[in-house]
Amino acid sequence: MVRRIGVPVLAILAFLALWELVVWWNGWPNYVMASPSDLPAAYARFWNLFLVGAWQTLWRTVAGLALAVVFGTILGMVMGFSRIARDALYPLLVGFNAIPKATLVPVLALLFIGQHDFNTVLMAFLISFFPIAVSVSIGLSTLEPEYRDILRALGASRFTIFRKIALPKTLPEFFGALKVAVTLAFIGTNLVEIVSPHGRGLGALFQSGATNGDYPLMFAVLIALAALGIALYYAVVALERVFAGWAERDIT
Repeated sequence: MVRRIGVPVLAILAFLALWELVVWWNGWPNYVMASPSDLPAAYARFWNLFLVGAWQTLWRTVAGLALAVVFGTILGMVMGFSRIARDALYPLLVGFNAIPKATLVPVLALLFIGQHDFNTVLMAFLISFFPIAVSVSIGLSTLEPEYRDILRALGASRFTIFRKIALPKTLPEFFGALKVAVTLAFIGTNLVEIVSPHGRGLGALFQSGATNGDYPLMFAVLIALAALGIALYYAVVALERVFAGWAERDIT
């Protein structure tokens, strides 16, 4: 427990110290490059905007991620159990994922004019479902056929085979993809908040800092986003230990 908490905290402190040293060594003023020592003043000055913006960014990110989990899992199951579906859908998914998501923001803004929350949740979903679908598909498609044949010979239904064998086997890949999807969902949320500003979320606060040349505020927003991402990542880690802790190997 001490190692799991202490090592990440020490790594973060080392990063902040190195950041401070680089800014000091180069003699950069805070209107060129803010340092960690400049950030507390920005948090103290705009604490209410940080609280409101963080909540707006967080709930829309979690909503988009939840949709991605449901849709990605269902799509992965379809591709995992059907080779025809896998061959048909993989090129479409890869092609869609190759499209820069920043180019979709104005498209969504025109399609759903004024629906800011919906557009933000939709972008978080669109950018994060791909790794979940692929991981579930790979996990199910690589299921050993011997297990399936034995359970079918014993009269097990497809649902029983999925629940007893396929689902536990897929959980490690699923949670690995979910850790990636967490960061992607935050990227999707902030793309909409910055590219299509509507005065909500941490992305809008970052854009305000950029417009006014307030570099400490901009970097304070970036650190706040990083903190939200880390918190959500460790929430996924906690769920993984509950549902797939048996797959964890402690390598020292």
